[in-house]
Amino acid sequence: MARSKFRRRIGVLILACLLIAAAVTAIWMVHLDGVVTREFQGRHWSVPARVYAAPLELYVGAPVSAGDLEEELHRLHYRVGDPASGPGVYRRKGNSFDLHARRVRFIDELRDPQQVSINADSNAVTALKSGDGADLPVFRLDPAVIGSVFPIHGEDRLVLAPADVPPLLSSGIKLIEDHRFDEHPGVDVRGMLRAVWANLRAGHVVQGGSTLTQQLVKNYFLSDEQTVGRKVTEALMALRLEAHFSKEEILVAYLNEVYLGQDGSRAIHGFGLGSEYYFAKPLDELDAGELATLIGLVKGPSYYDPRKHPDRARVRRNLVLQEFAGAHLIDAAAAERAASSPLGLRPPGGSYVPAYLDLVRRHLKRDYAEADLAAAGLAVYTSFDAHAQAAAERALASNLKRLDAASRIRGSHLEGAEIVAEPNSGDVVAVVGGREFGTDGFNRALDAKRPIGSLVKPAVYLTALESGRYNAATVIEDAPIELKLSDGSIWAPQNFEHEVYGPVPLARALAESMNLATVKLGLDLGLQKVSDTLQSLGLETAPALNPSMLLGTVEMTPLEVVQVYTALANGGFRARLRAVHAVLDEHGRALKSFKVQLEQAAPAADVYQLDRMLTLVVTHGTGRLAAARLPGIVVAGKTGTSSDTRDSWFAGFTGSYLAVAWVGYDDNRPTGLTGAAGALPVWVDTMAALKSASFQPVPPELVEDRWIGYLDGLETTPACSADAVQVSLPADAVVPKKPGCSGARAGAATQAAVSPTGTVSDKISTWFKSIVH
Repeated sequence: MARSKFRRRIGVLILACLLIAAAVTAIWMVHLDGVVTREFQGRHWSVPARVYAAPLELYVGAPVSAGDLEEELHRLHYRVGDPASGPGVYRRKGNSFDLHARRVRFIDELRDPQQVSINADSNAVTALKSGDGADLPVFRLDPAVIGSVFPIHGEDRLVLAPADVPPLLSSGIKLIEDHRFDEHPGVDVRGMLRAVWANLRAGHVVQGGSTLTQQLVKNYFLSDEQTVGRKVTEALMALRLEAHFSKEEILVAYLNEVYLGQDGSRAIHGFGLGSEYYFAKPLDELDAGELATLIGLVKGPSYYDPRKHPDRARVRRNLVLQEFAGAHLIDAAAAERAASSPLGLRPPGGSYVPAYLDLVRRHLKRDYAEADLAAAGLAVYTSFDAHAQAAAERALASNLKRLDAASRIRGSHLEGAEIVAEPNSGDVVAVVGGREFGTDGFNRALDAKRPIGSLVKPAVYLTALESGRYNAATVIEDAPIELKLSDGSIWAPQNFEHEVYGPVPLARALAESMNLATVKLGLDLGLQKVSDTLQSLGLETAPALNPSMLLGTVEMTPLEVVQVYTALANGGFRARLRAVHAVLDEHGRALKSFKVQLEQAAPAADVYQLDRMLTLVVTHGTGRLAAARLPGIVVAGKTGTSSDTRDSWFAGFTGSYLAVAWVGYDDNRPTGLTGAAGALPVWVDTMAALKSASFQPVPPELVEDRWIGYLDGLETTPACSADAVQVSLPADAVVPKKPGCSGARAGAATQAAVSPTGTVSDKISTWFKSIVH
């Protein structure tokens, strides 16, 4: 009797425990069901903002040669082949190109794939037609992806829609990873038992029993913790996920979530990004072998990394191809051809431009929160020009290598930076932040504040022109000067060559960067006036009002110098620098556009007169290397050298580009390099690689071009004086005529900017200065 009661009590206790367990399980299932439906139903992938370069625009007459065009197609990873085979393919015959362009989104439109024919000679595009033979007014190539902004937790991906998934990928991933995917309810008991048996027989893990749904649950909801509780939760959530969502939704989510490798600190998630990262092609352009490589990575992205372990990746790919053929997804012949082909990976690194992306991030921070940039799937369209970037990188790298080899300082390396912009719009097209331009690090182009030396002098001379008391022919005195400073010390500046030149016209003083003449001029104008001019040109922080500011103790970054010089290159109108043109949301809708912003910074007539003097810097003064290396192209610019040759600068512009180059040591030690010896060759090599028009501004009213003596400033003619140069003067300016010269007045304004280069002795003098200063 007692034994029977005890058994009943045990039974009741067990039943109670079972009921409690069932209740807890039910509650837990309800909770998991809520988590699954709530989070997966409204799932929003963390997709970093993707940054796009400016598309190359083609039209008849566009300065794009056949070689340039093919280089751009290679940069965009177009393949040589039959364009009829599909998008992403081109064929070249001589100077004719047949191209099947991809489906791409621009700021203003989504363009479907289309075929075009392009003819180009050694200089420009000569014909442009659509696939049906009709003339095209303009055609844009793809805007290349140059990076992502703020990937959250290091994750990056390109989200696929169901229509984006190739049939072979859908069938292949199920075949290799979960061949009963279409049959099981989220957990495959048969598969689990088969995996357990295989692992027991092998003595180690050779198979996994998780379904695609379970893998998705683990990656999307759970951690990698290897516990029984986590595995049970995974199985329960997989069952609930399958109960609420279709197989297609689950498969597409898996294809977007799966981890496929690592690119530095960036995790490559999903087959969309995997295709771009490994093969530089959209997913729908991959062949069977490439898809097999990606599917093979799922088993072990690190172990089968095709860049680090190509042999392992090839064996794994070929095994997947055999399975494809065995399941009749592809025929045996296709599998053999794919297995015998190379992996076909894109080169590592690609078009990553950290210095430019740094500028993009800073511009975006003005309008967007980091969370949106990290996860909202924004598309950022920029003014980045890959050709200009490559030219600037090559120029900086080659010149720093040459200068290091010639340096007497062993074991140290010069650094440098360069920015290229289009002054009319303010578009920044290239940024190089240092010699290690392919890696993240200190961005000297944006953050290195250094004394600008003689780059400040155009602001001094512009102030003089604005005063109405000076013009290019005005004779000023280059003579010794001593100033007692507020601390009691004596400041006695000198010319770079430690010479004194006496009376010189304003144009020559600027061209040859005479320090004494500039200081006397600046002091006569007033330091505050010069400071006001600098701020009007775009310097945001007022410089300290010390006499030394007239010789460039003002510290600026290369980016700030570019901003100041835009007004000089743009007729007195300051264009606000911009890297970003527009931002689109994940659906392609425009969120914000960044229009060209122009503001008048100085009178057009005064800037025109100054610019004509800055062309003399190149033809007669310290920048003569530019004239020698860029024959036929009119250039305006200024060299800059800071105290003790610690910083070497050149800022200059053509009719197409404004660029600023800097060379120096990070620890601020002397370089022994003037602006002409260090930065100018970087600038010249960059411009030589770009197709640039001459600087030919339209003369404003009330000014005219006249010939003056370069040495004395007297009005003359080329026939009368060997040192005659052409400058711009106010129309009512009275300039003394050179004795014995008749018909000295040039009359109407012209656009000529190249003038004779002076006497033989003057040539020798200015040639020497171009080398040392």
